[in-house]
Amino acid sequence: MFYVYLIQSQLDHSFYVGYTKDLENRLKQHNNGDSTYTKRKIPWTLVYTESFENKSDALKRELFLKKQRNINFYQSLVDNSDR
Repeated sequence: MFYVYLIQSQLDHSFYVGYTKDLENRLKQHNNGDSTYTKRKIPWTLVYTESFENKSDALKRELFLKKQRNINFYQSLVDNSDR
């Protein structure tokens, strides 16, 4: 199973979109500063996920979400999710 996820910085409320096979470990990496792009906005909270059977579908969805670059779009995903 592959996951596309949205995390939100508790520092400035910005969002980051990514994909992974291991959500728990990936969130730890973001919060430990192991990711160059996200380390300056620690701490991060997982706010949205989608699951996919294969890597290809997950990567397509991740690319679509990254192209949105719209905080209102991301917030609507969070607000309308079951989480």
